[in-house]
Amino acid sequence: MKRHALALALWAPTLIWAAIPATPVMTLYRFNGDPELPFYRVDEFQARGPASPAGTLAQGTSVIPCLVIRDGAPLTDSSGTPYVGFDVVVDARTATPDSTERFKRAVAERESLTLANHHCGAGVRHVIDPRNLYPLNKAPFFDPAGSGGGKTQAAASGPRDEVVRAFHNSAQCADANRALMGRRAALDRAWNRFVVENRGRWPQETLLEGKHLDYVMRTAIYEGHLDRGCNAYGACERDIIALSIRNRGRETCSASLGCSAPGDFQGVSSKVSQYNIWDEYLTQISGLTACFLRRDLSDRDYYQKIQSLYDQSHGDVEQILFGSDQDLAEIFPNESLSALKSIRHYYHAPAMGKCFPDHDRVDYISAAVARKDGDFALIANRRIQAGDKVSGGYLFSDFVVKDEPDRDLTQVVDRFPGFVIDARKVTLKSPSNCPPYGIPSGCRFDQIGRYRKTPSWLNAGTPLEISCRVRERGEQCQREARLTTSSVGGVCDKEMRPVGGVR
Repeated sequence: MKRHALALALWAPTLIWAAIPATPVMTLYRFNGDPELPFYRVDEFQARGPASPAGTLAQGTSVIPCLVIRDGAPLTDSSGTPYVGFDVVVDARTATPDSTERFKRAVAERESLTLANHHCGAGVRHVIDPRNLYPLNKAPFFDPAGSGGGKTQAAASGPRDEVVRAFHNSAQCADANRALMGRRAALDRAWNRFVVENRGRWPQETLLEGKHLDYVMRTAIYEGHLDRGCNAYGACERDIIALSIRNRGRETCSASLGCSAPGDFQGVSSKVSQYNIWDEYLTQISGLTACFLRRDLSDRDYYQKIQSLYDQSHGDVEQILFGSDQDLAEIFPNESLSALKSIRHYYHAPAMGKCFPDHDRVDYISAAVARKDGDFALIANRRIQAGDKVSGGYLFSDFVVKDEPDRDLTQVVDRFPGFVIDARKVTLKSPSNCPPYGIPSGCRFDQIGRYRKTPSWLNAGTPLEISCRVRERGEQCQREARLTTSSVGGVCDKEMRPVGGVR
């Protein structure tokens, strides 16, 4: 361990377990990738490798993986990557609200189970690439069935807001979330049906602006940090996210940013490559596409909080999207108008790639086999700390990371005593582009709680500190609204950095 290792707090001392943990429930996930990923027949894979798929599994499907053993060794490709057998826990294509509890039960059962090895039973006939499997522990998300109850909600503040609230309480919105897959496209179809069926109730322009407002609010809420609740920083964060969308849709409309024509805030805010919360899998486990403004859900804690975030911010967001330069100046006081209009990007450090320069020999393993005599273990999409080099590979321990609001807590755990991981899968490379908090040198901190990788575009623009005039109601959203000013960004902000001028 290097001299500055205490910059990351230790979660607990090194522990030693007598047996190895069972493989966890793992979820099929490839960001912004094909919704269907292939699997292979064991006998054909053994003969020809991953050449002829036998079928596909849908992204978001959860499985329990195992190692297929043939001729005394796990089935691997030519590079030593194991292709694994699997037992399906939840098929994303056929999931129902009951699948949520089934997933949670399976996760709990696997977490408490220890075994001698990860070998499959004799009946396994298919294998899949484990590099697309992650132990995410995120259950499928479905809105509850209608109850007819709920508390009194805030009254609509204008026609656009009225349209949004009506949509969330409509049959069209409910239809968009009945299935687990394809929710981004389903939400778009639902809004299009709602617009057609309500042309006699509101003008066409109001309906379309309501749709754009809904998409931007969904993105601003879920791109922001939900745990900030209705505090001033969180409200300012949502306003800046909405400002970035406004600028992409008005100042520089570009197809690469999702903009089909000036004013296309829906396209901009739901472009998966730009706002990854709209990814196929991520829409399955969050409330992003949910009908979260339903009146009958307002007495449930989660929905009450999301409704409070919406109530706090939608007025500002309407002004940002549809208002004038004077409206921007009102929400972002004392800021240069040209600087405000230059913001199309921001950097959220806590959500970026983790790295650990203060710890030696930490590797992220996408898929590898570890061996102890005749027992084999699957090490897939997890961090390890490599130990001594021995015949065939390295002894190793799990390098476990727990996210805290202001730091990464780390723990080294010897869960695989005596097992040796394949040397071909261990790089021992030191991390690069990994500054404290993902911010430039020159910022001073009493302690460093985390390190983050930085994207290539971050230094192509100018980091901006933006002041917002917001109605602060505290993290629990229960205080009386108080008009105040909060600042977000600048070079040394550890949470969010709005960046101007990036092309």
